[in-house]
Amino acid sequence: MSVQHQEFRGRVARLQSKHAGFSQGYAARVQSDGLILIEPRKIRSRISGKIFVLIIGTFLLFKAFLMAALGFDSYDHRVAKLAAGSAVEQLGAVVMQADPASVWAAQQIGPILR
Repeated sequence: MSVQHQEFRGRVARLQSKHAGFSQGYAARVQSDGLILIEPRKIRSRISGKIFVLIIGTFLLFKAFLMAALGFDSYDHRVAKLAAGSAVEQLGAVVMQADPASVWAAQQIGPILR
């Protein structure tokens, strides 16, 4: 393959990646010297950090409520039963294991439920 052919393929690859970026939308802005720049729009995640923390916190409170409602012994027994199941159930057991934050929240919620 000749050097010219390699350079051509490189230019084509750059144009294809630029086209892919502009296919998601673009924004134009004028610089102070009058030059118009067209840039691809940046794709932003719809899940912000605050929402992610809120989801994790809600999940921990859900676990704490289950621990307080079922009792710690019953909860641990059910998680152990999950761990003996299929791969999906084992994954659920890992996620539902008692952690210090959930245990503390369950101890705070327990007297309210009783």
